[in-house]
Amino acid sequence: MKLTVRKRQVGEIPLLEVVSQEHVHNRLPLVVYYHGWQTRKELVLTQGRKLAAKGMRVILPDADNHGERLRPVSPIISQTFWSSIYSNLFEFEYLLDYFRKLNLVTDKIGVGGVSMGGMTTCALLTQHPEITAAACVMGTPSPAKYRDYMLRRGAQEGVRLPKDFVHLLSWIEDYDLSRHPETLEQRPLYFWHGRQDEKIPFEEVASFVDKHPEQQLAFAKEDARHLVQVSTMEEVAAFFEQQLL
Repeated sequence: MKLTVRKRQVGEIPLLEVVSQEHVHNRLPLVVYYHGWQTRKELVLTQGRKLAAKGMRVILPDADNHGERLRPVSPIISQTFWSSIYSNLFEFEYLLDYFRKLNLVTDKIGVGGVSMGGMTTCALLTQHPEITAAACVMGTPSPAKYRDYMLRRGAQEGVRLPKDFVHLLSWIEDYDLSRHPETLEQRPLYFWHGRQDEKIPFEEVASFVDKHPEQQLAFAKEDARHLVQVSTMEEVAAFFEQQLL
């Protein structure tokens, strides 16, 4: 299957659209796939190609403060990180509406991402029932725990954070999937995480999966660090093929 990769500018959002040449003008299941912290859309293009080869339309946006939208990272630790996720959440529905108006998508919607993109994915599930299936690679469904982990780590390393750090990030509570697991409503969610992950604790995902056997959760775990292998990308593609096609 021959694929086409097209650069689009949707408002202020630069993105790559990946789709088979044969079906470029057809309505297809859509997957929005988010990159990680301090990377860019091109670094998830291999994943995008693997998904598109299965017969889906894939869009890979640059998060705010990343890629073509790159700006200096705030000297206040973690401010840029959380604001990048916040912008992803704001922009998701805007992206869906754009491709719906072009009549290029079916009602099958997938969302996935790596690390920060995986956190975005889990957060979106709490507010968007139109998402059919999702994949979180090296992210966490517990952003509040991760916020607190960053707070503790900052204190240990002598990093000064605003005294109202938790209050400034209070929006996280409503987007924390571990606190609102009922919002999943049996939608399939695939997790991949390495036991040796040095950036996002493995235990946050493992705990969530163990606590919710009633949900359709798949959990692939390996003795790996914070790095995505090609085999993982293939597993993600196979998961979305099963759920969206």
